[in-house]
Amino acid sequence: MSTANPATAIQAADIITEGHPPEKKKRRSIKSFYPTWFFIPAVALYVIFFAIPTFSSFYFSLTRWTLFDSQFIGFDNFVQFFRDPQLYTSFIHTLIYAVLTSATKVIIGFFLALLLTGPIIGRGYLRAVVFFPVLLSTIGVGIMWKSLLDPFHGMVNGVLGFFGLPQPGWFTDPNLALYSIAGVDIWKGVGIATLIFMAGIVAIPNEYFEAARIDGASSWKILRQITIPLSKGATATVIILSLIGGLRSFDIIWATTGGGPGFTSDVIASVIYKQYQAGFYGLSTAGNVVLFLLVTVIMVPLSYFLNRKPVEL
Repeated sequence: MSTANPATAIQAADIITEGHPPEKKKRRSIKSFYPTWFFIPAVALYVIFFAIPTFSSFYFSLTRWTLFDSQFIGFDNFVQFFRDPQLYTSFIHTLIYAVLTSATKVIIGFFLALLLTGPIIGRGYLRAVVFFPVLLSTIGVGIMWKSLLDPFHGMVNGVLGFFGLPQPGWFTDPNLALYSIAGVDIWKGVGIATLIFMAGIVAIPNEYFEAARIDGASSWKILRQITIPLSKGATATVIILSLIGGLRSFDIIWATTGGGPGFTSDVIASVIYKQYQAGFYGLSTAGNVVLFLLVTVIMVPLSYFLNRKPVEL
């Protein structure tokens, strides 16, 4: 009769214990790295500067209010807002402006990112040049381009006239005003899109490109099957940020045309501001609520759609 080695028995017992932990063993609770009270300042700032103003705006949109008094009137502000004859036109202008600026920023930003992540001379300088407009004040950019594109004394039309080319009224022609503002917005904001795309492209593992080159893939095939699919996260970010900015755009439009000539470059935000200027504070607050709901209704499904499917190579 053979006897088991005590050391072997102990090892076997350890293996059994490790493989089948006791059922009564409690799971370790997941604790935050920081103490709970560390989050109190952030929560307080969020409540004070976002939650309270947001819920207050919903309430004041149902009132006729001034700085010293308010009167509850229900949904009359919303009814009056939707009866505004300029609302439909400004809504169409808002959608055109948002789609045009966001789509152009995605396309130009992506190709600039490809250029600025490649082996080119003066890459650091070119990156600074592309990103520089982002650092400028939006109002300052609007005033600068309003001067440059002045139909009579602007530098752009002066150069065009020197070469015998047409000199359009960029901000004074009703057919060009909205698109001219969109061009200025693209010039200012494409640097952010480029920066996000650069981060997405640099984050792609170099092994994918090396393997594709070894297999004899062309540059176009690498771009189509590796770079573009693996930049999906950056693309979604640029689309969402640019579209939100386009739907809410106001300052650059007001600095260049003020919604004119006439109402040809009015967007929802500029209509709301004009109502505020006229002293209809409750009406303009209702317009802000409508704009907030519009952005939410468009962006929540779009964000879900852009981020729902994982990338497969």
